[in-house]
Amino acid sequence: MKILLIQPPKAPKTIGGEDVFLYEPLALEYVAAGVKPDHDVCILDMRLDKGLSAALEGFQPQVVGITAYTVHVNVVRRLFDQIKQWNADVLTVVGGHHATVAPIDFLWPSIDLIVMGEGVEPFREIVRRSENGAGFGGIPGVTFAKDGCLVHADPQPIADLDAFPLPERRLTAQYRKDYFSEWMKPLATMRTSKGCPYRCSFCALWKLAGGRYLKRQPEKVVEELATLEEPFVFFADDESLVDAPRMRRLAELIKAAGIKKRYFLYGRSDTIARNPELLAMWREIGLERVFVGLEFCTDEDLQFINKGSTTSDNERAVKILHDLDIELYASFIVRPEFTHEDFEFFRRYCRRLGLSFPTFAVLTPLPGTDFYEDVKGRMITHDHDFFDFIHTLLPTDLPLDEFYEEYYQLSTKAASPWKKLSTVPKYHLRDLLALQAKGNRFYSRLRSAYRDYQ
Repeated sequence: MKILLIQPPKAPKTIGGEDVFLYEPLALEYVAAGVKPDHDVCILDMRLDKGLSAALEGFQPQVVGITAYTVHVNVVRRLFDQIKQWNADVLTVVGGHHATVAPIDFLWPSIDLIVMGEGVEPFREIVRRSENGAGFGGIPGVTFAKDGCLVHADPQPIADLDAFPLPERRLTAQYRKDYFSEWMKPLATMRTSKGCPYRCSFCALWKLAGGRYLKRQPEKVVEELATLEEPFVFFADDESLVDAPRMRRLAELIKAAGIKKRYFLYGRSDTIARNPELLAMWREIGLERVFVGLEFCTDEDLQFINKGSTTSDNERAVKILHDLDIELYASFIVRPEFTHEDFEFFRRYCRRLGLSFPTFAVLTPLPGTDFYEDVKGRMITHDHDFFDFIHTLLPTDLPLDEFYEEYYQLSTKAASPWKKLSTVPKYHLRDLLALQAKGNRFYSRLRSAYRDYQ
């Protein structure tokens, strides 16, 4: 069969996304590996290639699958409408994070099947049954519409991550030079674990793993690393460092194998604070950046989201990373309740920490999270295009125009100009002009985001 898998673009109202970073469509590469080589599979990354009509006409797929986060819901519905208009007989399948946490949002006339959870095994079975002319009832993790309601099968069992085939990266060969995160380009992405032992109220990832922390064997990770051509590697884990003994073993194996890469991964501040020697090991084998969810500058706000870490952990982690010359990608959260004084305190706090790359997201109630259940009745919009961590979904204490002016000032002034300039030499000269243009567009959109509500 001919199978087209699509990574959707962001919606016009959405801010950020592929303008800021662009990771390879790893989920689609896994799904493709599950049905290759028995079927002809094509991946269309619509963040880089808008040619859906050309792909449909040229490839003539019999099955089309699209992955989606919450922010993609409206876009994906429209894409499936276009696909069905082209050929009503095409089997359409949606999967990904939002399909897993809120499948009801894909109860849509042009969507035939919804996959919840890991997609490799369900999609393989969907393709097998489609080829044989069989029905789709009873496939674990797959739901579909019947008489205006969703018919659910049993959920999928918790997956053994080592049982999956390696991602079919050859299908994104035409795009791979364009995957990046800031200066890390070209950038490959791989998964070494899934889930998290912590229970942050704004996050649903720990729920998707059944509350467990699932891990690949270090030996399997090294085998996959050896196949990557890109100099930069991003570990797309929910939390990479939490199992310190495993990560020590992985570092040892990478060093022994002589693999030379430059790494970017997620780590909690309390994990880093407890394991400075682990970070030193990883620095030795190429760890260049760590994404740390510092979240807030007060313990009260950290407790509000059930983070499980403290500002002392944050400050200790910052010092450890600075001492090791590891770039800290510091992620913070802006609460809709912030006042002018709160924003000013936040700016001073970030300056005191000496951060060169602080980023700020508005506290967002994502479907599937405890926080969403607590506040969904107070949300000022449920437009999925606004689930971009920039648009507030909750009422702000400040007038919206003042809130976004403060948000803009925080985002642009939380790091000193000298700290910002320290990252410039890491970029290729040819990328700097494009970087400046993208940055200008992003901050202009952020500053005027309040107008989107009008």
